[in-house]
Amino acid sequence: MTRMTLSLVIPCFNEEQTLARCVERVLAIADEHLGLELIIVDDASTDGSLGVARQLALAHPEVRVVAHERNQGKGASVRTGFAHATGDVVVVQDADLEYDPADLKRMVGPLRRDEADVVFGSRFLTTSVHRVLYFWHSLGNSFLTLLSNMLTDLNLTDMECGYKMFRRDVLQRITLEEPRFGFEPEIVAKLAQLRLRIYEMGVSYRGRTYAEGKKIGAKDGFRALYCILHYNASRAPMPIQFLLYLFVGGFAAVVNLGLFLGLLWAGWTVNAAAPAAFIAAAALNYVLCVLLLFRHKARWNSAAEVGLLVAIVGAVGWMDWRVTQALMDTGTPALVAKSAANFLGLTLNFLGRRFIVFPERSAGPWKPQESGR
Repeated sequence: MTRMTLSLVIPCFNEEQTLARCVERVLAIADEHLGLELIIVDDASTDGSLGVARQLALAHPEVRVVAHERNQGKGASVRTGFAHATGDVVVVQDADLEYDPADLKRMVGPLRRDEADVVFGSRFLTTSVHRVLYFWHSLGNSFLTLLSNMLTDLNLTDMECGYKMFRRDVLQRITLEEPRFGFEPEIVAKLAQLRLRIYEMGVSYRGRTYAEGKKIGAKDGFRALYCILHYNASRAPMPIQFLLYLFVGGFAAVVNLGLFLGLLWAGWTVNAAAPAAFIAAAALNYVLCVLLLFRHKARWNSAAEVGLLVAIVGAVGWMDWRVTQALMDTGTPALVAKSAANFLGLTLNFLGRRFIVFPERSAGPWKPQESGR
């Protein structure tokens, strides 16, 4: 069996009470086939954590210490640790011992056998010991995992699990941005977009209470929700993208309708009010698409993107005007005529943006023809 080196990134902020025990339990999993590299990233702790980490580095050659001058958050610590990792496989090991390092030996298996590129732990896909804690945390975790799965087209059971193990070359293909706990949904999104071979294994979990030092809070839950949408929307499966676009396009359609009726009330003709309202709503739609849904200039340069957008807006705008006029000529009330034209325009706008202006492959599971391995 080929010897493999596992790099463990240990983000640490005020974990003086558990850091030494964490390192001891991690070192215990090494054997003739599994070498270890421990990278402790102290995130400007205010207790004695940094001193403990440096003592551990002096006692164990496998341990290295990197210190942040100011507190930046778990995501920033993980990012620093990843940059210093040199092993074949990399995993995050929290210093608080909520997760059992013994589980890592099982998680390495699919990577060693070249069956997987990434192995996620799951606190729910297991018969191992699991401390019973907060119901609402569990419910929130399930909701975030469900939403993440809808946008990534993965079927994970525990998106927020702290144990995520990767081949190091996989990490070199992504750029992480989130400084705090938003790292978890961000890295799931970016791994899904690479269409890798992803496995999941049950792990034991001994969670902490807030009195025992738990740090994640409600604002991190809202940030996770934002991260799921922000990092996934542009590569979500098309039906999900369309649902998201209904909010963007629907808001622009309401603006279109309101402007149209307002201009009619102000004395404009239908032939003047319809295109004016449409152009204003189309500009708003484009801005919201760039900010919230699609990636800006995903494939085209600026001139090509603008040219394609103008062509689609022009075609849909002409359709909007003609449909509105035709329906009103038959005696259809202005509100009904414009609403029907808006619905048709909403669908055509989405298809034009998704397939022409912002063409981008959806995320999802690994496909052999796309692997390149």
